[in-house]
Amino acid sequence: MTLQEQFGRIDIYVFDQLLRGNIAPGMRVVDAGCGHGRNLLYLLREGYEVFGADENAEALASVREMARVIAPGLPAENFQVAGIDAMPFPDAFADVVVCNSVLHFARDEAHFDAMVRGLWRVLRPGGMLFCRLGSTIGMQFETVGRRVFRMPDGQEWFLVDEALLMGLTRTLGGELVDLLKTTLVQGQRCMTTWVVRKGLV
Repeated sequence: MTLQEQFGRIDIYVFDQLLRGNIAPGMRVVDAGCGHGRNLLYLLREGYEVFGADENAEALASVREMARVIAPGLPAENFQVAGIDAMPFPDAFADVVVCNSVLHFARDEAHFDAMVRGLWRVLRPGGMLFCRLGSTIGMQFETVGRRVFRMPDGQEWFLVDEALLMGLTRTLGGELVDLLKTTLVQGQRCMTTWVVRKGLV
């Protein structure tokens, strides 16, 4: 089996968390905004207890089909059509919540806050939240509204900065697993990785 067959198009920073044991066998993983399941292929193949949510019903159907083929023991109900601010999973449900390239599609600050609270709600105490999202760390963009910017391709993104992420970490009672890491994509965007451990209290 080739690496591509084993891992698919997994995000390199999710892969990093696997390599370091922060996402490990036996953990219950929720992929919030899972899309077509780019970060789920390996987890499904390795027998993780995987759940997913996405607003795109067509994408979610493709994830269910992938799970049916690779991990037929997982119920189709593990994968739900839902926004990450309204996921139908219980409180303190997951050991790991992955939210990859979703939060910058928040409409405004209230929507962003609701999305983050939704992610945090389903995470158990001691669990890890992994987010990769657009930011202004390293580049300037045309301002459209409060924290909303026009990207070079014309899309409007809700972008965070270091102060916002550090403030959220404190407000949520979390602790950084890693220092913030930002990748600059040549003249197009900045993508920041925010990985937080939920406090036990």
